Amino acid sequence: MIQSLNTLFASPRLVRVAPWIFVLLWSTGFIGAKYGLPYSDPFSFLAWRMLFNLACFFVLLKVFSVKLPTQMSLWRQQLFAGALIHGAYLGGVFSAIELGIPAGLTALLVGLQPLLTGVLVFVIWKQQLSFRQWFGLFLGLAGVVLVVQQTSGMDLEHISITWVGLLWVLLALVGITLGTLYQKNVCEPQPLLAASFIQYAGCFGLMLLGVWIKGEGAVEWHRDFILALTWSVLVLSVGAILLLMLMIKAGESTRTASYFYLVPPLTALEAWVLFDERMTALALVGMVITVMGVYWANRSV
Repeated sequence: MIQSLNTLFASPRLVRVAPWIFVLLWSTGFIGAKYGLPYSDPFSFLAWRMLFNLACFFVLLKVFSVKLPTQMSLWRQQLFAGALIHGAYLGGVFSAIELGIPAGLTALLVGLQPLLTGVLVFVIWKQQLSFRQWFGLFLGLAGVVLVVQQTSGMDLEHISITWVGLLWVLLALVGITLGTLYQKNVCEPQPLLAASFIQYAGCFGLMLLGVWIKGEGAVEWHRDFILALTWSVLVLSVGAILLLMLMIKAGESTRTASYFYLVPPLTALEAWVLFDERMTALALVGMVITVMGVYWANRSV
């Protein structure tokens, strides 16, 4: 069973299509939050999500006969990676939106991740990026800005944006960026299921701490909350995260990060279809520009 799972994750075909499936799944995160957060505070929602994540991955570990590592160093690595990739990112994004930072502005600022990744791998790991990669990263950012500006309808002069809210956004941006780089460059190889289980365990502890600090925790088990939680666990936390870890393992950090540029435009398109949010011709142009940027950043020649 272990061999069949490893063979599946090592499949060149899966490696090729994984980024596009990941983007489609990951883009639904804001949509799920829009359905679920009216019935729960962010940390309670995320604590329940992490608890069910652990249950799902515990079952997967048993089904595929994957054992957790015995060395504490491997546990520490994945706990730290999970605190950044899941805890800092999700906690930061959800808390920023709760404090009134527009979802579009949040998506735009967190969308700086590919550029921040490119700078960090250049400065810290001395990984040289080609002109084509830098051009693709900046082109993708320009497309994201155009999409968000056209679809969010945000008027910054009439929005109460606090420094605390912006600090939560900064936490999310730095967390997901450093987390993916740490996973790629520092963490020793582990089975994907085992690594994911440990990461979710670390994030679960952080979310419980957030619930305790904020003194909240009440949840209304409305149908929309249950559906949003189910989607977040099975589709995002199980499906999308396994694909992300596969992408990190198989590709360069900068190339993996560049796919995140596709998330805000696709989220805007989904919101237009589901919630009748604004979609303009310029927003569609921005989507095309974003796709072109990702294409240029990922060209091998």
